[in-house]
Amino acid sequence: MLVKDYQLDIISPPCKPGAERWNAIAHLSDDISAVLPYLNATLRDCIYDHQSGVLTWQRGGRRIVIRPKEIAVTNLEDREDAWKVVESLVKTINETWERRADIEPDYRKRERLKALDIYKLLPGTNCKACGEPSCFAFALKVTVGEADIERCAPLFTDGYQRQWDELQALVKAAPG
Repeated sequence: MLVKDYQLDIISPPCKPGAERWNAIAHLSDDISAVLPYLNATLRDCIYDHQSGVLTWQRGGRRIVIRPKEIAVTNLEDREDAWKVVESLVKTINETWERRADIEPDYRKRERLKALDIYKLLPGTNCKACGEPSCFAFALKVTVGEADIERCAPLFTDGYQRQWDELQALVKAAPG
């Protein structure tokens, strides 16, 4: 068992006093940085930065951040919800640690798609064939998962094979 003990602080977001949603920070008694590459390998939608020792992801409308000695969670309903969510995360961390012999750790830095990176590889015709008013609007939709890159018809014409290949690799490598 990696996470044995923690202290849980449940707070109202500092920028929204009196908010109906809560944040929680579990201060861990032990350093859990060794499990982060294993979580990166098993949690498909996470963003991981090995050098900084930070793993983040979204789950159930909540933003979760795991650092070597803390777990932070946003958008919680109440104190009971905070305890349940943190306990679930601790369970995931401990189960992943117990299974580490069967998991290839992943130290790669994964980042979310950026609209500008997508846009730079699009044909730039603003043809609206994808259903969006511009190539940049389309790129924005692709980054948040509201559009598939296959909707860009000009990418399937002569001269865009390199961009198509790069876009597919970019989208495939991104979490989510």
